[in-house]
Amino acid sequence: MAEQQIRFDDGASYERFMGVWSRSVGEIFLGWLGPSEGLRWIDIGCGNGAFTELLVERCAPAEVQGVDPSEGQLKFARSRPAARLAKFQIGDAMSLPFPDNHFDAAVMALVLFFVPEPAKGVAEMARVARPGGLVSAYAWDILGGGFPLQPLWEELEAFGQQPTLPPSPEASRIDAMQALWRAAGLQDIETREITVNRTFVDFDEFWAITLMSPAAKPVLTALGEQQLDLLKSRTRARLPVDAAGHITYSARANAVKGTKPK
Repeated sequence: MAEQQIRFDDGASYERFMGVWSRSVGEIFLGWLGPSEGLRWIDIGCGNGAFTELLVERCAPAEVQGVDPSEGQLKFARSRPAARLAKFQIGDAMSLPFPDNHFDAAVMALVLFFVPEPAKGVAEMARVARPGGLVSAYAWDILGGGFPLQPLWEELEAFGQQPTLPPSPEASRIDAMQALWRAAGLQDIETREITVNRTFVDFDEFWAITLMSPAAKPVLTALGEQQLDLLKSRTRARLPVDAAGHITYSARANAVKGTKPK
């Protein structure tokens, strides 16, 4: 797969494309973390606020700060009910605009592989977490075939096309996550896989939502009409369809958590 810049600037499109997947994984992830109420959270790479919303709804936090490089995504995040508590601002995961030891919990949801230097990103998470604080993340298992667009990616590769990857896909591997957390000096490190399902009304809904992906759209629009029709046909044949025409399939994320030494 090709490694190129992938930008998410349209919060509404991202919501249709990835919001459902993100919340499904996020629910399981938060259940695994089992955080107490009243914590101060930072959601790094918060995007359009899909995971931030879960934090506000489920964790009764005292504070939530969302940081993301895209103003378009943040605009959508600020329109969510979570904005009654959460604050959103432009920021870089490798240089967070917060003091040391400020947060009880630092999290990256579907972000780690977008950080150009993941070690710096994890070090920043550890820096802003208080001693004894939680540092955690989850990311699609891109290299292990867990990405939600995997059925399409496999067909594109059969066409000789190179689907777009984020800058640090190796950071999505469980062993890489463990190494990053250890290198940041974190302790009590645990990892797990999270598998979730999503159902589409039919193939047309799947395809329309797929076209909202900034990773998929440039590759698909570069194909000729005949190639695109064949790709759609082969992708349709790969997807499981029930008697009503609904399509349900799974995606898989890897998750990691650890604590900052006291």
